[in-house]
Amino acid sequence: MTKPAETTPAVNPAAAALLARSNRLGGDKKNTNFAGGNTSAKGVERDPVTGGDVELLWVKGSGGDLGTLTAAGLSTLRLDRMRALVDVYPGLEREDEMVAAFDYCLHGRGGAAPSIDTAMHGLVNKPHVDHLHPDSGIAIATAADGEALTAEIFGDEVVWVPWRRPGFQLGLDIAAIQEANPQAIGCILGGHGITAWGETSEESERNSLRIIDTAAAYIAEHGAPEPFGAVVAGYEPLSEAERRARAAALAPTIRGIASHDKPMVGHFTDSAEVLDFLSREKLAPLSALGTSCPDHFLRTKVKPMVLDLPATASLEDQLARLHELHEAYRADYRAYYDAHADESSPAIRGADPLIVLVPGVGMFSYGANKQTARVAGEFYVNAINVMRGAEALSTYAPISDAEKFRIEYWALEEAKLRRMPKPKSHQGRIALVTGAASGIGKAIATRLAAEGACVVVADLDLEKAQAAAAELGNADVAVGVAANVADADAVQAAIDEAVLAFGGLDLVVNNAGLSLSKPLLETTEADWNLQHDVMAKGSFLVSKAAARALIDQGMGGDIIYISSKNSVFAGPNNIAYSATKADQAHQVRLLAVELGEHGVRVNGINPDGVVRGSGIFASGWGANRAATYGVAEEDLGQFYANRTILKREVVPENVADAVYVLTGPELSRTTGLHIPVDSGVAAAFLR
Repeated sequence: MTKPAETTPAVNPAAAALLARSNRLGGDKKNTNFAGGNTSAKGVERDPVTGGDVELLWVKGSGGDLGTLTAAGLSTLRLDRMRALVDVYPGLEREDEMVAAFDYCLHGRGGAAPSIDTAMHGLVNKPHVDHLHPDSGIAIATAADGEALTAEIFGDEVVWVPWRRPGFQLGLDIAAIQEANPQAIGCILGGHGITAWGETSEESERNSLRIIDTAAAYIAEHGAPEPFGAVVAGYEPLSEAERRARAAALAPTIRGIASHDKPMVGHFTDSAEVLDFLSREKLAPLSALGTSCPDHFLRTKVKPMVLDLPATASLEDQLARLHELHEAYRADYRAYYDAHADESSPAIRGADPLIVLVPGVGMFSYGANKQTARVAGEFYVNAINVMRGAEALSTYAPISDAEKFRIEYWALEEAKLRRMPKPKSHQGRIALVTGAASGIGKAIATRLAAEGACVVVADLDLEKAQAAAAELGNADVAVGVAANVADADAVQAAIDEAVLAFGGLDLVVNNAGLSLSKPLLETTEADWNLQHDVMAKGSFLVSKAAARALIDQGMGGDIIYISSKNSVFAGPNNIAYSATKADQAHQVRLLAVELGEHGVRVNGINPDGVVRGSGIFASGWGANRAATYGVAEEDLGQFYANRTILKREVVPENVADAVYVLTGPELSRTTGLHIPVDSGVAAAFLR
């Protein structure tokens, strides 16, 4: 019997139009921020239980992103049941209970979890509704005279809605306003964003864009030319080269500050709008007010930490001042929590900044992973644009700290955090692997990325490094950098690129290597110097540059040396390679002792016989070793396996497994150790 072909269920035309509209709106960041806002459509579908028609509501589910929304990201609810919730609504003090009630309105399996804004979409009596967070709209929403500006800009086409926390009551408010103003195409939500609607998907999209573009055009035409005030002497942007050099020097310390309570990954932004804001006289008072749109401050914390020194200050002065400001920031955040928390509030989640602003240099943003850190930075750029627009027309007046606290420590937000999947073993860790474009290094980079680490693939060949990084994922997962490990300046440049890409460094793998198999009398001084430059000297240079960053961070870390069985085993025709591997092996012991006081663990791995996938063996080393042992080159891997205790061939992934174990949580008390990965070579036993 032939198995019937699997088919993908057809998407309802109304839902299909909704998805296309959502992707267009979310694909342009002038309309809404990443994962911000939600859209909906109402339509009719056959009920498989009764056979009759049922009116449904499709709405973007909780946590989804409009720009990449698919059918799986929609919540599907029965509209009659959703609207019937009005009759059992217990009032503002208990409105959070309505989120759980949405589950009883789902159609079939219901799709994605319904968002807090579901009521807004279901109760507004229009087939299509868009709720968005455009910078231009929020600028009007956060202006001190936003209500008057709304009337002046839009007449009666757009209605002002005073601030109210997202929820069932806000949905009732907007539905009542839409019913009382049939001529309106949407509304400005005080302190928050915009909502628009239409009879068709196309009309709803046109109305959304009309509100966004009209607000932007009005700000451009009527706004003050310098809404952030004059440029402050000494706070002007440094040149690009100076900026990035200073950012790389500051990044480890700032990451340590942001990671006092829990480890964070970082992102650096030095865009024109950021640097302009940081150079202006209103930087301090405006940044102290914090952000307003809930999506913004949930990602960026209530307000940023701002370095109050000019760009021309010395690095030492800036570092010292950052530590002082961190203590003050933590005390201020604690006071904010204590002022607004009650017995029902969740415990304080951490008092470190997620946004750190450094005049003349740029913005450092932080999150549990690279994407979250990058998006936090994008959200603060949104906030800068909002402040610019509000100040251009009026005075920026965000929602109060009390209201921010109600959202930041909302029970529903706490529940969302608890639903997050358990992090992988290396999530939040930043790894740099040398010689990682192929062979053992590539296998290590692949394993670390799979375990949640951000990976910097370093290799002598930049194109190959970038290609290997691209195989691991996008730039939120891995980046490729050039690294001639025998050159101190090139090594420092690679470390700088790593800390600028991900905010800092946690884990370094000294893997870069090469080998020339020659007997003593045929080994030249150039052969000796080349191998020692790449492996002994190269490992020293990488470890030295990395140690500076690790110490500045104050978060501990790992340095791993990929040494060799040859570091303890005297094989024939191998003087230069084996001697440099012995040098690397002793560096492990020396650095374990020296760096231990900083919480940095240093360990080594001694592989042997890694033929398949090995760059060293493919470059001629394999042919030389095969000739030395009198076997065919294609049989070399099995030859090595046959002489081991376990009789099993060693492959690059076996070495990667050892790196994973050594740098994971299970061996957190281990340093100065060499692990053999050789299937058992008794002559190379360490003890």
